[in-house]
Amino acid sequence: MNYTFSDRVSNLKPSAIREIFKYAADPQVISLSAGNPSPEAFPVKAISEISQKIFKENPIAALQYSVTEGYAPLRSHLKEYMKEKHNIGAAFDDLIVTSGAQQVMDLAAKSLCNEGDTVICEAPSFIGSLNSFRSYNAKLCGVPMDSDGINIEKLENALQTKKNVRFMYLIPNFQNPSGITMSLEKRKAVYELAKKYGVLIIEDNPYGDLRYSGEYIPTIKSMDTEGLVIYVGSFSKVLSPGIRVGWCVAPQQIISKMVVCKQGQDVHTNIWSQMVAYEFMTKYDFDGHITFLQNLYRKKADLMMNLLDEHLAPQVTYNRINGGLFIMCQLPNNINMTDFCKQAVLRKVCVVPGNAFLTDESQPCQLFRVNFSTPTDEQLIKGVEILGKLAKEMC
Repeated sequence: MNYTFSDRVSNLKPSAIREIFKYAADPQVISLSAGNPSPEAFPVKAISEISQKIFKENPIAALQYSVTEGYAPLRSHLKEYMKEKHNIGAAFDDLIVTSGAQQVMDLAAKSLCNEGDTVICEAPSFIGSLNSFRSYNAKLCGVPMDSDGINIEKLENALQTKKNVRFMYLIPNFQNPSGITMSLEKRKAVYELAKKYGVLIIEDNPYGDLRYSGEYIPTIKSMDTEGLVIYVGSFSKVLSPGIRVGWCVAPQQIISKMVVCKQGQDVHTNIWSQMVAYEFMTKYDFDGHITFLQNLYRKKADLMMNLLDEHLAPQVTYNRINGGLFIMCQLPNNINMTDFCKQAVLRKVCVVPGNAFLTDESQPCQLFRVNFSTPTDEQLIKGVEILGKLAKEMC
């Protein structure tokens, strides 16, 4: 039978990262392509204790239907936590708990975008979000990044020339895939442009707590006096990606539409997971756990950057990072990036080709992304050595 698919999904392609995972499943392959937390990062003992307590003391609440907006104690605590820690949450804001941060992108696009509307993104940007926007037939406009964040001049040009811009999608902290952190000056400039052109901002911040050097930079949402910023948080990188719990702080009118859309998707986020997140934040040393993660990833990031300096410099360049889980590397012009990534796979090392993160994957690209959180130190050493030998052979 010939199947006919909707216009919204007929042109969507599988995630390049998920396709690479098929190769990475080979135990002999060193995967520098994933974005998974380190196996050492999971508080398994605490989650086990919390789960036992929940199913002993309050099992029906964890197993029964619940409200779409989220588990009330968790919502209340997150509102307090975001206000205290990030100065987020104005009188006009509300909060919804979602099935991971990824669901916020889908709910935002579904709530705000008509077919053909424009979404402005950093170039490169997170492929999962780009595909969410594509699924609603939004037109993506990629704006190049500088070493301190999105290029403001080119961003304003896009705001002036593109039609029906619905929102800007930004990852200001330790951006995926580039690792770049947006400076305070640029955050202020981006918000001023949002006010000037009446355009919303989605501020995606899954990595903000994973800062291991440099000074904290206030969020764009903390500057929001006009109701222009949709802030997205997640437990995926600080507790567990498998529990699928994220949240969104946004103006009440936007949250109310997201609630209606979410009711049609999954009714509500897994309640057991929400209860676990709440108990961990309030009954355990959450701040201590964040400090542990920062120390863990500081060591792995330092190791990775030292290895890149030793084995890939000067042919391959990169920007040093202050947090997060990713580093974007740039190949010299005499090395074909696609061939490099394919040859790396044949040598049992997976990296992600940079064009997978572009709004137009056919654009010329010399970038590839590496991750250091998931592999062991031994795998990092061996994997980067292989990449270094390959780069020298291809120069």
